[in-house]
Amino acid sequence: MKCLNNRAESHLTGIVESELDSMGNGSWVNHGYCGSPPPIPREISTIYSPQTHFQGSMDGMYTLDARGLIPEEPSSSDQTFSKKKRGCCSFIKGLWGTTWTENTSNSRESFIRTTLRELLVYVVFLVDVCLLTYGMTSSSAYYFTTAMTNLFVNSPGASGVAFQSIGTMADFWTFAQGPLLDGLYWTKWYNDQSLDSGNQSFIYYENMLLGVPRVRQIKIKNNSCIIPQDFVKEISGCYGVYNEKKEDDIGFGLINGTAWTYHTEQQIKGSSYWGLLTTYSGAGYYQDLSRTKEESADILAELMDNLWLDRGTRVVFIDFSTYNANINLFCVITLVVEFPATGGALTSYQIRTVKLIRYITLWDYFILGCELVFCVFIFYYVVEEILELQIHKFSYFKSIWNILDIVIILLAIVAIIFNIFRTAKVNNLLGKLLENPDIYADFEFLAFWQTQYNNMNAVNLFFAWIKIFKYISFNKTMSQLSTTLGRCAKDILGFAIMFFIVFFAYAQLGYLLFGTQVDTFSTFVNCIFTQFRIILGDFDFNAIDSANRILGPIYFVTFVFFVFFVLLNMFLAIINDTYSEVKEELSSEEDELQISEFLKQGYMKTFMKLKLKNEKIRDVQKALESGSGEIEFKDFRETLKEMGHSDHEISAAFSQFDHDGNKILDANEQERMKMELKEKKVALNAELNNLGKNYEKDLRERPPVTSNEQKSQTSVDDDQFLKLAKQVLQIENSVAVVTSRIEMIMDKLGMQEQTKGTETTEKPSVTSKNSDKAPSDGVDRAERGTTAERSSRKPAVLANSKFDPHM
Repeated sequence: MKCLNNRAESHLTGIVESELDSMGNGSWVNHGYCGSPPPIPREISTIYSPQTHFQGSMDGMYTLDARGLIPEEPSSSDQTFSKKKRGCCSFIKGLWGTTWTENTSNSRESFIRTTLRELLVYVVFLVDVCLLTYGMTSSSAYYFTTAMTNLFVNSPGASGVAFQSIGTMADFWTFAQGPLLDGLYWTKWYNDQSLDSGNQSFIYYENMLLGVPRVRQIKIKNNSCIIPQDFVKEISGCYGVYNEKKEDDIGFGLINGTAWTYHTEQQIKGSSYWGLLTTYSGAGYYQDLSRTKEESADILAELMDNLWLDRGTRVVFIDFSTYNANINLFCVITLVVEFPATGGALTSYQIRTVKLIRYITLWDYFILGCELVFCVFIFYYVVEEILELQIHKFSYFKSIWNILDIVIILLAIVAIIFNIFRTAKVNNLLGKLLENPDIYADFEFLAFWQTQYNNMNAVNLFFAWIKIFKYISFNKTMSQLSTTLGRCAKDILGFAIMFFIVFFAYAQLGYLLFGTQVDTFSTFVNCIFTQFRIILGDFDFNAIDSANRILGPIYFVTFVFFVFFVLLNMFLAIINDTYSEVKEELSSEEDELQISEFLKQGYMKTFMKLKLKNEKIRDVQKALESGSGEIEFKDFRETLKEMGHSDHEISAAFSQFDHDGNKILDANEQERMKMELKEKKVALNAELNNLGKNYEKDLRERPPVTSNEQKSQTSVDDDQFLKLAKQVLQIENSVAVVTSRIEMIMDKLGMQEQTKGTETTEKPSVTSKNSDKAPSDGVDRAERGTTAERSSRKPAVLANSKFDPHM
């Protein structure tokens, strides 16, 4: 007996020491994650809510008695401090727990669980971003832009001159007095009946012209270039290419209005424009047209008659804005005609269709709700990144995913600030326009930044989708891409240096050979993009051949050979070779816990919990059936204790239905208890059957076993495997119960041996009597569960099972 006691005590002590050692070795100094270390395994509960027998941190003191390992009570001050710290840190851990703030390096299951939690939160964030981004766009914007383009850019007038066909200053005046005025002012129906819209113009009968259009030009000074001595006598004036420092700021012509006097960019609140030839400032000479077609025609005629455009003119801008209330969209149009120093004219245009008034319909207010949720998510991720940065310091920036997180957050913060600014600015501008509709409605600034805002959202959404790879990289298949790119990064970098040396050499060669004759080689940047198009098979060989019949074919053939056939295939070979190595290494590695196995484990845990609940309900029903008439608490307690339930579980079950608190269940209370237990049992059986069917379905849908795997395992039918799995779980449960009873008996016998030498002859007899009664007196199941978990780690599913106290 003494030997058995020593063996049990040493076994229990060894388990406790190994548990503490493993926790100590696995502990991780993490200032952001201040929760308590993983708890010592709890008891196995069979009825209602289990009570925790092991609490406190690793630094707590434990004592060993007949019931097992019991923690010493901490002082009141320690309890208060521990409660406050644990409450705050558990809250932070629950909300912002990530793989970078929790210690998941020693547990693959914990790593997958934390990653899946991060992925779930991030998927909700991604859905919100998609709703927010796509909710601001509409297919109507494309058709609105197309309609304005066809009207003002592609439609020719009576003379046959369209905006795109402007080639001289005379063509510009023909377009301005013809197609431009016809497109801007719609006052009649197609049958010449009046629109009855007053002085307002509705383009295509649907799009209101906001304010009045504006025509602006930028000129440069005479003698802004140097004339060679050989031509000084023949050439009297010289107007060079545009440069902001060479802008003409002297009044000319009639000098009696804004069209003839210079205005700075600040005076007219303009902005620079990136044209085909160069970037122009927002200054110059401008003329606002009228709200009627006749008055606007007179203004343009006066400008043309007094030679408003001359040799110094380098660019003319035509700006106006329209609004369509049917689709709640603004269209800000800029028509640009550049007059280069070579003579002639180059046309370009910019049409921005934007939604400046955001919240009108119910869908708009739904998007507003998504924006508020987006702000909450950004705050959440800002706190998360701050916690990770505090923990890992500068090593935080070693991960490309962390840098991507920061980029997404910064772009989102800028978007939030601009959204607030844009809403306030539009309301202010619309208020001024409604007060004075005869002024120029300058929406160009808002349209520009709204376009940049949309571009920023597009880039941010792209990065947000790419970030999904961060959460699915724990799977071997999903990690092949990132592993391959990471491993061959140095080789690609070295190859890129060699590639771009050759590539840029050919770009300079093409620019110098064909730049004066071929449009796609007219600038060095165009040469770069043209060569990328040649690699993809999009090229115009005839233009190259016509530009230089000898060097053109030589350039083309050598470029295709060295860049396409040699260098590009070397690049593909580097990636292919690295991918083969990575795939071979991953296939040879041992299979770690995969997501499918993790989900199956969760399924089995749920299955066992439901089964244990079903058994508990059955035991309570037996206790009710064993009584006749009224059932007293002591009879109810003795019946369930014989079935192996603990006092606190029995009390919880009894007090739930003993409404009058007299420790007696009358007929009505028994009937309510039986009805509720029956309902719970039916629901549990249905849930167990569903789980069983789903599990059988999973087994049938498993991928076929390969030939190598068939050699190393015996073929088992799916139904037989399911039955065997259930039998194994039942056996594990039974073994856990039997083991707990044996450990309890050994603990009792050990206590008897210790007391025999110090007590009188009468006390040992009492102890012996109590010891003989121990197996049947229903010792607290929580104590047996604690020892059982220390002695056996196999029924891990049972160790995590709980039961609802409100069952």
